[in-house]
Amino acid sequence: MLYLDNSATTQPYPDVISTFTKVTEVYFANPSSIHKLGSEAESLLNQSRKQVAHLLGVQEQEVIFTSGGTEGNNLAIKGAALANKQKGRHIITSVVEHPSVLESFKQLEQVHGFDVTYLPVDENGIVSIERMKKEIRDDTTLVSIMHVNNEVGTIQPVTLIGQIIKQYPNALFHVDNVQGITKVPLDLKKANIDLCTISGHKFHGLNGTGALFVRTGVDLLPLFSGGLQELQLRSGTESLAGSVAFAKALRMASERAEKQSSTMKNTYTKLKKELMNIDGVFVNTPQENSAPHIINFSVPTVKAEVLIHYLGERNIFVSTTSACSSRRKTISTTLLAMNKHQDIAKSAIRVSLSLDQNEEIINPFIKTLSKGIEKLSKLMR
Repeated sequence: MLYLDNSATTQPYPDVISTFTKVTEVYFANPSSIHKLGSEAESLLNQSRKQVAHLLGVQEQEVIFTSGGTEGNNLAIKGAALANKQKGRHIITSVVEHPSVLESFKQLEQVHGFDVTYLPVDENGIVSIERMKKEIRDDTTLVSIMHVNNEVGTIQPVTLIGQIIKQYPNALFHVDNVQGITKVPLDLKKANIDLCTISGHKFHGLNGTGALFVRTGVDLLPLFSGGLQELQLRSGTESLAGSVAFAKALRMASERAEKQSSTMKNTYTKLKKELMNIDGVFVNTPQENSAPHIINFSVPTVKAEVLIHYLGERNIFVSTTSACSSRRKTISTTLLAMNKHQDIAKSAIRVSLSLDQNEEIINPFIKTLSKGIEKLSKLMR
């Protein structure tokens, strides 16, 4: 089996699964209970929060455990906008954000009357700094720009954007770092980031686990009403086992990134070069300012879903667009925003690597892909 859909989800580390199972069996008590078992559970939860904070380079009280990227993005965006609406109702994002970001902005716009600016991108998928400077204003209260694009891998200049936003005291800066964490280094403090979303299943953790960095002093309106768990921002009994497993996955992935990032980068570079040498293949991922694990390409002569099924029948697994919208069979709005032709946007395929994969994956993938394109192109004609 050759699994190349790691941006959709990764295979959990065995040690992470073991940790989840052990905590579930032994530390089953509610962390909010005042008896001994509850105190032990609370202590373990606090240890996990401390470990995540250390890995992110932030303070312990700035880490909120969530169920993943979608919840984190919703809490950050809606929570910040609604809590600070008295300061202004203008908010900014880009046209190439993840659906959980774009739909949150649309809801704020359509239901709550916020004035939203959707920033365009250039042919490489990068937000214009000059356009950002032009659009931001004194009543802007939130800017949300992703770090690494989930479809094409473009790295946004978030540190530079953060410097611009810092000049506007009413504006908060949210970064969706779901695709970048453990793959593309990001200093949250240096980039002046106020809110940052990460998700466990993108770095060999478990589905349903995640965290939101909330800088001290940032006001958020909670999405859930209830028992005021998670530092009064996320009500509901905590998933202790999920949080501990999340912390372990982040530690393990961060350690492996230090040792294996160069291997992944070399694999990525050679794989991209091989794809560019196949007739009929158009590589959409930019040559520069791109993450070392996502390659997006198109084969206009073949329907994307047909090619994906062809590869899947041979135990090679890739995807279209983002996993959240791949079943809708919609055209890639990210590629259209990058001014790609409609045929390119309709036939896009994403390959995404993990830290554990090396150059051994290249030949079997390229060989099978080339045969598939040749065979299916003839059938389509």
